[in-house]
Amino acid sequence: MDKKYKVLNRDVIKYIAMFTMLLNHIANIFFSSGELIREIFLDIGYFTAITMCYFLVEGYQYTRSRKKYALRLLVFAVISQAPYLLAFWEEFIMLNMMFTLLLCFLIICVLESDMPKLPQALLCILLIFVSLFSDWALLAPVYTILFVKCRGSKKKTAVAYGVAAVLFMGFNYLNYRMMYETALQVVLPTLASGIGIVVSGIVILVFYNGKRMERGREFSKWFFYLFYPVHLLILGIIRVLVH
Repeated sequence: MDKKYKVLNRDVIKYIAMFTMLLNHIANIFFSSGELIREIFLDIGYFTAITMCYFLVEGYQYTRSRKKYALRLLVFAVISQAPYLLAFWEEFIMLNMMFTLLLCFLIICVLESDMPKLPQALLCILLIFVSLFSDWALLAPVYTILFVKCRGSKKKTAVAYGVAAVLFMGFNYLNYRMMYETALQVVLPTLASGIGIVVSGIVILVFYNGKRMERGREFSKWFFYLFYPVHLLILGIIRVLVH
């Protein structure tokens, strides 16, 4: 791939992911099921989770202290839980995405360990099961495993993104089958739901240069952690005031 297209660094892509997550959460909180604007914002927002899983796997090999990394995820997961419930009460009663990312990080630790294959597989299955109680259950851990297995190969990464998109659309197909009556009403939103994942794949494979920002790295690092609970708190307060 021509290097002239490699114009996006890791931090810029994460900022994009924060924005798409914001759109997704606005759609979930403030728009009703079936509204076109809700579906558009939701589909755009699906860019975020798989992108964060990709960078979680990539960042694992660069982190200086995996214990501190896991602890940061745990601390911000705990901090984010009250804002998460405030924003999504009556929508989602579960653990927030930070808990899911922590589980994904633990899965990477297990896969990268020297333990025998059977205990390794059993631990991964257990962590995937625990994710059932958190946001992006099952899917985020599976995305993480896919990216671990394909790390270092663009061709395998492209395949992983394809599998992830098909898997996600399959989940949504089952959901839309229960919501709508006609085939067109089911197929179109199912296909649209995969757009965010496909775009993430294109951004990572075509435009990502593998670098970080030259300046403001420390700011970006903490911004990504703080944005999650802060934006949920703001949305939750707005929801309370509106309703």
